[in-house]
Amino acid sequence: MALDTLGALERSACERFGLAHCVIVHRLGEVPVTEASVAVVTSAPHRAAAFEAARWVMDELKRGAAIWKKEHFAEGESAWVKGHRLQG
Repeated sequence: MALDTLGALERSACERFGLAHCVIVHRLGEVPVTEASVAVVTSAPHRAAAFEAARWVMDELKRGAAIWKKEHFAEGESAWVKGHRLQG
């Protein structure tokens, strides 16, 4: 489900911003606090479009992708981050 969403976001970004390419990679499993969990790479004839597209992709990814996140706290507790209802 998440891979389908990421692919749809890549295609939408290309169409919406006139990109040459868009690739989204999201890590699986435990991600240390100092490391990135997602990478968005965009290319376009003009850098402004690439930057705008990358920001849009990140906002849309956070808003609508079915990616579950569990946070672990220093005290030893953990909790799933409350998600948002997917828009269909």
